[in-house]
Amino acid sequence: MPTTPRARARQQTLADITRIGREHLAADGAAALSLRAVARDLGVVSSAVYRYVKSRDELLTLLVVDAYTELGDVVDEAVDEVAGPFEKFLALGRAVRGWGLREPARYALLFGSPVPGYNAPAEQTTGPGTRVIVKLVSIFDQAWTAGTLAERTEPVSLAALSRNFTDVRNEMGTEMSDEVIARGVLVWAALFGAVSFDVFDQYGSDTFSSRDALFEYQLASLAELSGFDGAPNNT
Repeated sequence: MPTTPRARARQQTLADITRIGREHLAADGAAALSLRAVARDLGVVSSAVYRYVKSRDELLTLLVVDAYTELGDVVDEAVDEVAGPFEKFLALGRAVRGWGLREPARYALLFGSPVPGYNAPAEQTTGPGTRVIVKLVSIFDQAWTAGTLAERTEPVSLAALSRNFTDVRNEMGTEMSDEVIARGVLVWAALFGAVSFDVFDQYGSDTFSSRDALFEYQLASLAELSGFDGAPNNT
């Protein structure tokens, strides 16, 4: 259905508000976001912006959804360009890190410290916010279904988490074992931990001469831990 001129104008205004909001996020941080400042840069009175975004929290939600959506698009494009779970896993990790390094302020909004007083509305943010983990699950599931995940002996019992893993299987539509799901959760947490250390410069500026080489080692190690066929020591 074609959009009306009014609908197109509204979409354009929201796009402009989002663009200016991103600029303020990068310059001042999430806690300092101000609708009045956005209105000033947009060239309108603040009451005009309130017709589109009613509060600072709505502006933050707009920026959160925008960031999650862009990250999801970047990951999907990278993963869908390659074949095989091992290659897809590497592509996903590199895409997350690449986006985070290009967009440190937006990465921090999603994965950094919570913004004081802000609670993201689940009905708006859960879908965009779970795209990367859903993609990661699909990669594990592809390898599991194909029988190309190496078997491992788990170091501790997972019996206490059995009901949780059943819920994950039902929600994600997978038949992966408890052990594979637990391994995937560990890899997920470790991947974003490695990216966060890099994006937030937790290593210090002079510790490693090549952050790229360090991340490739980390990514290959996580692929090995995952058990993907084609990963180091799993061939």
